[in-house]
Amino acid sequence: MTNVVDLCSNLIRIDSTNTGDLATSAGERKAAEFVATVLSDAGIEPAVLESAPGRTNLVARIPGRDSSRGALLVHGHLDVVPADASEWSVHPFSGEVRDGYVWGRGAVDMKDFDAMILATVAGWQAEGYVPPRDIVLAFTADEEAGGDYGAHFLVQQHPELFDGCTEAIGEVGGFSVTVAPDLRLYLIQTAEKGIDWLRLHAAGRPGHGSFVNDDNAVTALCEAVARLGRTRFPVEVTPTVRAFLEHVSEVLGVELDPDDPETAIAKLGPIARIVGATIRNTANPTRLAAGYKDNVIPGKASATIDCRTLPGFDQEFQRQLREVVGDQIEIETVHHQAALETTFDGPLVDAMAAALRAEDAGARPVPYMLSGGTDAKAFATLGMRCFGFSPLKLPADLDFAALFHGIDERVPAEGLEFGVRVLDRLLRSS
Repeated sequence: MTNVVDLCSNLIRIDSTNTGDLATSAGERKAAEFVATVLSDAGIEPAVLESAPGRTNLVARIPGRDSSRGALLVHGHLDVVPADASEWSVHPFSGEVRDGYVWGRGAVDMKDFDAMILATVAGWQAEGYVPPRDIVLAFTADEEAGGDYGAHFLVQQHPELFDGCTEAIGEVGGFSVTVAPDLRLYLIQTAEKGIDWLRLHAAGRPGHGSFVNDDNAVTALCEAVARLGRTRFPVEVTPTVRAFLEHVSEVLGVELDPDDPETAIAKLGPIARIVGATIRNTANPTRLAAGYKDNVIPGKASATIDCRTLPGFDQEFQRQLREVVGDQIEIETVHHQAALETTFDGPLVDAMAAALRAEDAGARPVPYMLSGGTDAKAFATLGMRCFGFSPLKLPADLDFAALFHGIDERVPAEGLEFGVRVLDRLLRSS
């Protein structure tokens, strides 16, 4: 079997930084060429699709024994967020293997799963294995900036590549959370919050900085932003969160009231950080822009707000938002992607659970909602049921959530090898 640790390390060494700006992003081309070579060596010829110079996507189909069945999409993105080398213990693009971990930007988000996919299908080629149904592989660009040059480009411009796909797996799920020496919850993503990147605009009377000005755009904007940043929107228990609490209550043998999720989640220790943001809509100010000279009061001021909405609460959130910022602030939607939610049932879910239990007797799969967003938002528009399942067995003391977009991002080598075994079992049995 192709060495998944080496694959992951080699992928990390390729700088595919996505700044959100075409002019400054490194692009995914080199990473895509690496993936294409591995696939070609395994007898799989991918379609190479560029949405813009350097912004490269790959899609390949592995025919199954029964192509009349619904195909399964297995997807991962090739881009990573920026990293400041001065903050890291190792260079973020070194791919160094040290202390049992593969280190570097993308180790958990998500070149680890890219490597697992490659290791799995390369292993099939060596034994001449044919999966039970068609498997479509997609390695995408631009996920870290919303996917316009990646997954959304593919589904809008090349939907035929996904003909017959009824289900999909990708990030972020299938990872373990240790709750006892012989008991690990494996969180399978069945929902993810929606994304609204908004700009708030305030207008006022421009003038000299020495004058009294009771119509100052900066003041109006800052007051609205401060109110929004301090607001805690009402708690809402979605079906996924309710199912999560019910499963955890049963597994741990503790009383968890799904109608009081904050108290229930507080009892869960480290899991609380992972699911705590999935019980309400959130709005976080991230950028401010105003003025052009120190002694000039500007006539306009703007702020960027990163909003994440629960499934089914998009319209309610818009009402809540307007109530907080007031009628004088203009709200502009820069980027919108709807929330997703599916149920924790069906043959694919059963196969995920069985694959995990086969490799870890202490595994207890449970559904959960991701507070962020993934390429699943694009693929769901083609009618697929989308799950987060990139399996990893993690050390009990590893703060996994902190590694996403964080410094010293790393993934355990044994976790990668575990992930390949689980993924292989899943794809052979589903």
